[in-house]
Amino acid sequence: MQLDTPHLIQYGITALVVGLILALRVRRMAKSRPLTLERLWIIPALYALLVASLFLRTQPSLGGWALCAAALVVGAGLGWQRGKLMHLSVDPETHQLNQKASIGGLLFIVVLIAVKMIGQAEGSALHLNVMLLTQAFGTMALGLFSAMRVEMYLRGKRLLQQARAAA
Repeated sequence: MQLDTPHLIQYGITALVVGLILALRVRRMAKSRPLTLERLWIIPALYALLVASLFLRTQPSLGGWALCAAALVVGAGLGWQRGKLMHLSVDPETHQLNQKASIGGLLFIVVLIAVKMIGQAEGSALHLNVMLLTQAFGTMALGLFSAMRVEMYLRGKRLLQQARAAA
């Protein structure tokens, strides 16, 4: 068995960078940050433009469109679950909505990124359409980001209404 040293080095460097970013994110996650419900649409809108540019570059086949649609649905389901992992709270005095990310949600994204990287790296070796794989993961991420923010919006709005009603 022969080791593929350049790929091992590439994976090692990637793992090191991801580990460093994770360590920095975990430190920041301990703090609550203000959440503005009116701005939750921005990230999904920007990501929708990015995904649209992937489809403008290369049109998938009918089967590719079906794969991307399925990926969007799967991403939406995963995003809804990730949104539930976000801790939302309302300051009882100011009624300021706050969010605190969960480590589970962060690890969830890391796993998805790892799967995408492995899929793209192995995709060319397995003669898979790497562009279609990128489009499918892009639509899955779009579904994930959008559904996560919809869930957070609905829950945040409900929490704010409950806090205002109690006051």
